[in-house]
Amino acid sequence: MSRFYADIPLSIDIIIELPEMVFHHWTRVLRANVGDQATFFNGFGGEYDVELIQINKKDAKARVLSFNPIDRSEPYFVTLGQVMSKGDRMDYAIQKATEMGVGTIQLLTSERCEMRLKYDRDQKKIDHWQQVAIAACEQCGLNRVPKILAPLSLEEWLTQTSSELKLVLAPIDAPNPLPNALPSTISLLIGAEGGLSDTEIEQAELAGFVKWQIGNRVLRTETAPVVALAQLMTHSI
Repeated sequence: MSRFYADIPLSIDIIIELPEMVFHHWTRVLRANVGDQATFFNGFGGEYDVELIQINKKDAKARVLSFNPIDRSEPYFVTLGQVMSKGDRMDYAIQKATEMGVGTIQLLTSERCEMRLKYDRDQKKIDHWQQVAIAACEQCGLNRVPKILAPLSLEEWLTQTSSELKLVLAPIDAPNPLPNALPSTISLLIGAEGGLSDTEIEQAELAGFVKWQIGNRVLRTETAPVVALAQLMTHSI
């Protein structure tokens, strides 16, 4: 059954008007008919089964049939501090990090960051990345959409993080394993394509971050969050 994110109040037995994007995708792209059912979620937890009851030229209505409180989130909340990159690499990082259960993505700039958002382009790009996260949730079954936060400088973000475990992907001389039991809040810092500078890594350590290296290879900036989040996921099982 199709899944859609609907940023509207949902409850059993009410009739809703489909949001514009859901209306277009469900009735125009997927050619749904009256009587067809789908799963809706609004980001507040759980999901709803709905039935299409009316299709008009420019809108459609559905009835909410039932609620399933299922939560497919991880038992911990990860804030990903991701230094921005250009093109499809950033889309990929956000899409896959969402599928791997990230809680929030904080966009960052750094010394080697190759991307700078400016003025009216800022919100347009952030909205695009937020939609990438929403589409990933629709596909993978998550019912809580990670928030894509407006860019901060790395230095500014380091002063704000308060997670119980703070990890920065960086080369280390000796293995530094994860704790046996992961805490409920984790911050994960991923550098730009050229990595974080030595000074930035030192700043992260002063802010309480622990250097973490996965394997003996250097990962690309869009691959690193996926692998790191996968490690956290398997470690918590």
